[in-house]
Amino acid sequence: MPTAEEFGFLDRVAEFYAREYRFPPVAGRVLGYLLICEPAEQTIAELSEALLASRSAITGAVALLASYRAVRRTRTAGQRSDRVALDPRALDVTGFAGATYREQATLAREALSLLADGSTSRRSMISESAEFYDFLAEKMPALLEEWQARRS
Repeated sequence: MPTAEEFGFLDRVAEFYAREYRFPPVAGRVLGYLLICEPAEQTIAELSEALLASRSAITGAVALLASYRAVRRTRTAGQRSDRVALDPRALDVTGFAGATYREQATLAREALSLLADGSTSRRSMISESAEFYDFLAEKMPALLEEWQARRS
């Protein structure tokens, strides 16, 4: 069972992920707990007990987090239940490659072409977002190189 201090941390993680990503609070608590729990792998029942939440709420939170590759579920031969842990791919650096931002810029420009007669303020907002995505697509690979050099 988490301590009062740990529950405070879990609530702060839950608030962050609810605010920034619209995750239900239980998903943020699961993610936060998996950051600090021992052992690092937990069953749904263990998560439910530790977080004082129903198994169905935990199962839904784990499914959501797994869809974002934040957690993974594993089961080895002979085990009767899955173990849930942080997914190492969660920190995958491929987002720094720039492809996602190029695609967003392309979509923004497509929206602009569809809004040829749209309001100036709306077109301006979309145009600026396309330019921003272009900027990110250009800068992110260099940022990744800088990070890799720093780690080495």
